[in-house]
Amino acid sequence: MELERIRRTIEVGHARIDGALALLVQRHDQTDAALATHARQIDGHDTRLDTIERGETERQRRNDARLDALERARWPLPSIAALVALCGLLLSLWQFANRT
Repeated sequence: MELERIRRTIEVGHARIDGALALLVQRHDQTDAALATHARQIDGHDTRLDTIERGETERQRRNDARLDALERARWPLPSIAALVALCGLLLSLWQFANRT
């Protein structure tokens, strides 16, 4: 009778340990799956960041093209200012030469 009680206690303990181990294995598998998902997400983010850093997105190309068009079409103020200054200098020299 005593031996039967000990055997039963051992079987119950063994069943508890098996259940706990099965739960740990299940949680481990879930954690592995979650880590794999996060690793894929991080890889995707890394790829996107590399693309952005290289300036290869469609939006960046469009903005670069717009900026280039604006720079080509801008009014050449520095050139006109230099031309007006040169004309003023030549006019001053001409007046000075005609005065004497």
